[in-house]
Parts: sequence; structure tokens; C-alpha cells
Amino acid sequence: MSENNRFKTLGAFLKSRRNRLLPEQAGLNGSYGRRRTPGLRREEVAILAGVSATYYTWLEQGREMAASREVIENIGKALQLTTDESMHLIQLWDPNESASVPSLNMGLNPQWQQIIDQLTYPSFISNERSEVFAWNTVANEIIADFSSMPVDERVMIRILFVDPELRHRMRNWEEFALHSVAVFRTYYDKHQDDPWFAETVNRLCEDSSEFEAMWNFHHIQLKKVSRVFIHIPSKGKVYPFDINSLSNLDNNPGLHFCIYTPVEGEKAEAN
Repeated sequence: MSENNRFKTLGAFLKSRRNRLLPEQAGLNGSYGRRRTPGLRREEVAILAGVSATYYTWLEQGREMAASREVIENIGKALQLTTDESMHLIQLWDPNESASVPSLNMGLNPQWQQIIDQLTYPSFISNERSEVFAWNTVANEIIADFSSMPVDERVMIRILFVDPELRHRMRNWEEFALHSVAVFRTYYDKHQDDPWFAETVNRLCEDSSEFEAMWNFHHIQLKKVSRVFIHIPSKGKVYPFDINSLSNLDNNPGLHFCIYTPVEGEKAEAN
């Protein structure tokens, strides 16, 4: 990511988190008189973080500023960032982190297809774009019909919003969609120099008003185990799955092995 893009992305992220935080949440109820917007003012964040209002304003405007880790962490605390958001902020601030972003144009070892073919659980391999490179028969049947899709349409973040059948069968779709958009936003900010991300987001915003609304929340979240409830028509029941994601395949941190593992102790619900 170029220096200019990195600072602009950092500034946009700070602004989105400031607009989200209510004054009463920060202990500033009633300060500075009537408000036109619900979020904190820049000078309020500056006070909470122990920096000057001008300094914080310039950071949020995306100017190239020298800032210590302590200052960035104090701003994160002032904005009450989650653990994932704090890590994301540090990665945006740290030029070494930004320079180490791997290329997404990687090949896949053919042996991985043989491995997932032997699994009885729905499984697929994707990258940080959420492009699906390999999948097993069970994934084809339970998640989405990857085999029938054109290569450039095998993108999980897109499938999640434009495949009406998957949406109908995934009974906690909205919860999972919010989580997926937050994870995708993390990778979007990480790969600012990759035009594919902007093109994909623009296209999805045109195709799905729900994606556009969730995208505008500017939520950030790292990948973690997430649970989905999927109705399987052939069995007539809704089954719970935990999605476990393994990374660093073939020594490439951008490749993820996603396994939909049935939840032990949880009974399938008739539908």
C-alpha cells in the first residue's frame, strides 16, 4: 500500500469509528452544547487521547503524519475500539505491516484438492479476496453450487449477497453477513493497491442495498470461528456448523482452508 493510500485509509477508519461513538459512551454527555450529528467531535477525541485537536484532525484528514505507537494506541482507546479494530489500526499505522502484504495472485498446490476431497465436512479453499479456488462435493451441495459458476463469480462475499438460495437456507444470514463484511473490510483496507477490491465493492453496492448498508458501517473484524445454521432440503432439517478457518497454506498467509464442522451436542432442527 502506498504511503498516501495508507494515511487516507487510516483517516477514513478513524472518522468512521468517531462517528459511531456516542458522547455518553465516552462520558461526555452534554459537552459542547447541541450536536448536529450523534458521534463525537474531533476535539473531543483529541482530549480523550491526550493530543491536540489540530494533530488529530490532520490524522483523520489523511495527512502524512509522524505518530508514535503510544499515540495511536491512545486514540484507539479514546475511540473504544474492539481488539480486532485496534489491531487493524496498528496495521494501518505501521509501515512495516503495510509493506509485507502478500500478493493475492497465487497458485494452489493440486494436493490440496485431493485433501479436501477426502473430507466428509463441507470444505473449500479461498484467499483474502474470498475467491474460492477448490471445494469438495459436500460444499457444492450444502454451501453453493461452485461447479456451475464462472470462475470470476466464485467469490464468497458476493455469493453471500446475490445467491437467493443460500440466503434462504442460511437461517442466521444477517448475523453471518455482518461478520463477513467486517472481515472483508479488513482485507479491503489491507490491499488498497489492488483495484479488484474497489471494483468488487462497487459492483456489490449496485447489486445489493443490504451489502451497501453493511459496508457503510465500516465495521472491522478478524477471521474467527463463526457459526451458521443451514437448512439442508434433502434431510429436511436445519444443521448448525462452526466455520473453522486454517491459514498459511503452502506458506502463504493469504490462503484460507475453511471447514464447516457440525456442532457436537447440537441437535438438528426439523423444518
